[in-house]
Amino acid sequence: MNQASPQFTDPVSDVVTSEVSLICAERLPRVVVHFEVQPGATLSWRVDAHCELNVKSERVWLTRAESPYDYWVQPGYPIQLRRGERVWISTDGHVAARLLLTTYPRKQRGWLFRWFERLSLLSLDIHAPNSR
Repeated sequence: MNQASPQFTDPVSDVVTSEVSLICAERLPRVVVHFEVQPGATLSWRVDAHCELNVKSERVWLTRAESPYDYWVQPGYPIQLRRGERVWISTDGHVAARLLLTTYPRKQRGWLFRWFERLSLLSLDIHAPNSR
């Protein structure tokens, strides 16, 4: 599996810094999904697994359901997405924005670990003071 089919080769994504290659070496294999956002279109989905969003061309606008902030993500700046969150992506450019979603599959964990992970997705902050 050292060669990829021509429709999925991306010479820009082959350039990897030494830090990123160290991280990749620890968590192989990885799944990379290439996609484009057309000008004027908005994509929305619920993230199935923890992943990293990389913008390759044109800046994109990113909104997270649980965040009060919107993000303008410039090419070359990755952003981490958590499993279970809902995101919206759009672009303000005149050409399609190319993006990569990189996921590192994890080994199956026990039922107790999965239960705690689902509990953490509820975003319960038991230490936050009540507003009055």
